[in-house]
Amino acid sequence: MLDLHRLAEAIRYEGGLSRRLWLACTATLAALPTLASRAAGPVTTRPALVGDPFTLGVASGDPEAHSVVLWTRLAPRPLDPDGGMKPEFVSVTWELAQDQQFKKMVQTGKSIAGPALGHSVHVEVKGLKPDSRYFYRFRVGEAVSPVGQTRTLPAADSSPDQLRLAFASCQHYESGFYTAYEEMAKHELDLVFHLGDYIYEGAGRGRGGVRKHAGPKLKTLSDYRVRHAQYRSDPALQAMHAKCPWFVTWDDHEVENNYANDISERPGVDPVAFLQLRANAYQAYYEAMPLRARSMPRGPDMLLYRKARFGRLAEFFVLDTRQYRTDQPNGDGLKDLNDAALDPKNTILGRQQRGWLQAGLLQSSATWNVLAQQVMMAMVNISIKGLTGSGYVMDQWPGYAFERMELMRWLAERKIANPIVLTGDIHSNWVNELRVDDRKQDTPVVAVEFVGTSITSGGNGSANPFYVPLLQRTNPFVKFHNTERGYVRCEVTAKTWRSDYVGVVDVLKPGGKVEVRKSFVVEAGQAGVKLA
Repeated sequence: MLDLHRLAEAIRYEGGLSRRLWLACTATLAALPTLASRAAGPVTTRPALVGDPFTLGVASGDPEAHSVVLWTRLAPRPLDPDGGMKPEFVSVTWELAQDQQFKKMVQTGKSIAGPALGHSVHVEVKGLKPDSRYFYRFRVGEAVSPVGQTRTLPAADSSPDQLRLAFASCQHYESGFYTAYEEMAKHELDLVFHLGDYIYEGAGRGRGGVRKHAGPKLKTLSDYRVRHAQYRSDPALQAMHAKCPWFVTWDDHEVENNYANDISERPGVDPVAFLQLRANAYQAYYEAMPLRARSMPRGPDMLLYRKARFGRLAEFFVLDTRQYRTDQPNGDGLKDLNDAALDPKNTILGRQQRGWLQAGLLQSSATWNVLAQQVMMAMVNISIKGLTGSGYVMDQWPGYAFERMELMRWLAERKIANPIVLTGDIHSNWVNELRVDDRKQDTPVVAVEFVGTSITSGGNGSANPFYVPLLQRTNPFVKFHNTERGYVRCEVTAKTWRSDYVGVVDVLKPGGKVEVRKSFVVEAGQAGVKLA
């Protein structure tokens, strides 16, 4: 008889090989969910609701030139395991219009919200005009959702004058208020990129008396659904989702801190149990995000890396640096990279994703080629007295230094136009000039990395950390760093990329003061970054 546990322990996979074997050999997962538009039973148009079904708001995402995803999830009692919905199929009407009063209707239709996907709705509206703005809403019976705004991307062969975007990450609910999103919503943005740690998996503890997670440490599908619902119940986050379309990707806390592929960071975890945990987390993530059906998870496997083109101005490559990576090498805190970090066998992307990325970059004719991803790519040596930890961080790209340097070398040799890296994860702001090997400062700059701090994670930080001069002396490629909370707002034209670092002075109470701390510019065709 096949020993499933030994099979899962023995086979380390890339691109889903052992996952497929595991799924073929075990029935520990429930049946895979079917598309919400396919009801397996009677559909009701007037469900007996216990309250407003649109408590989680609306969102849009993954826009293309002729299409966009519209999202909502029915949850009259959002912190109930089932959201307060009965196990039935519900007809949901969606409407898309040119105006906020819905007098100039563009399209309307019906979708089915069912229990298999937590009564979430993912409508892929097609046949739209490129580079156009729309308004949308949903109806269930007499209930009407809030109105959201969205847009399509410019046609691939067009030349837009500018692009306005923001990127954010790490929004620990217990660590503060989402003041950064309130400020972000004041600006007319085309796109938002969320680069991971949308939720955190820990049990409710409360931090500084601010807010408290509902429920225990996440384990079941219901646990993850409730946690996503709690985060989505925040008014500031809801409002920003309703302002413009988002591209989302995950990091580690959507599942478990510092997990790598199918490996838990906790010692002694049963590998099959961890794959079950990951399947629960991935399904809840899909249910909570404005993602296309192509990203629907299959057990513990979910395709999240993808690309989008904003005309000839910018091409975006949204990466997944968690699902396919090898285990982090030992060596956190080393003052130089060890053999484990430099091992060619280590990968943070996986062979399939890396090939997809390189093929896409070769085909790109955009002015700016942007990697929207999770963990810091700069080879920063944090050997500074007074900092938490020291040396290199193996959970970031330096832990996969061979692959990282090969990617930089490949970008340089292929002369990929104006590479920009957008990064989250580290709960601090950075502006980094990237070389093939950042330890060799006499070599050419290949790309620029903008690292955005957290929305709340880590609580209040500092706009002017005392150690920055020492940090930059050790790492001269670091052009800016602080530890405030906030986000990064970018304005892109054919000539320049400008990044404004927006800081929130106090996230421990509502309405904290918000200021632009520093702004940086990259000129198209010129290596390096400078102060605006």
